[in-house]
Amino acid sequence: MSGHSKWATIKHKKGAQDKARGKLFAKLIRQIEVAAREGGGDLGSNANLRSMVQKARDNSVPATTIDRAIKRGTGELEGVRYEAITYEGYGPGGVAVLVECLSDNRNRTGADVRSVFSKAGGSLAEPGAVSWQFSRKVVIVVDGSAPEEELMLAVLGAGGEDLVRVEADWQVTAPPTALAELKAAIEGAGFAVRSAEVELVPQSTLAIDDLGEARKVLRLVDALEDLDDVQNVIANYDIPDEVFEELDD
Repeated sequence: MSGHSKWATIKHKKGAQDKARGKLFAKLIRQIEVAAREGGGDLGSNANLRSMVQKARDNSVPATTIDRAIKRGTGELEGVRYEAITYEGYGPGGVAVLVECLSDNRNRTGADVRSVFSKAGGSLAEPGAVSWQFSRKVVIVVDGSAPEEELMLAVLGAGGEDLVRVEADWQVTAPPTALAELKAAIEGAGFAVRSAEVELVPQSTLAIDDLGEARKVLRLVDALEDLDDVQNVIANYDIPDEVFEELDD
């Protein structure tokens, strides 16, 4: 299994254990507000907003809640103004970590993120110190019942770069510009798409072979994800199967 697919496997497992639905709703609503503020409230002309709205629908966010979030973003309704901030840092064992936030108070958010890194044995880094180790990719998760050869044909014909198993499903990666075409090609071939997003992914991974160190890394990620302003935590750790199985015990 490649480094990226192993990272995605861990992320997938953690996603299955995510926090309460209300916390997820709050994150999605913030993303919609920011997308509407930056690109307007028209789904037809704002691709980022369209993607965020679809993600919210996929997670059962009510249509009225989505509509209000768009109107707050465009200024039709009064609301808090959120700012996108990305923090870079190092976790236990030298793991590179990116923390994507949407905040209405930069000072508060920065202090919270710094505190979590410090308590977990990590540290914040200067802008650019970590981000060069990651790149944006389309990541599409396809129902695992799809036959590999047929799915591969659809993926390669629409600009896909890689197809790997992640848990029971398939994961497709591609350049950021290929999202719409690739998703349409996969669905057009009759395969169910579970999720389709543009994400930051590590260009290479750092093996964490020690059980204690692995626990420290995951505790850092969990603590960062618990912060209200944090939208995504991306890291380049690679925990081997045998260590990961012990973590699940």
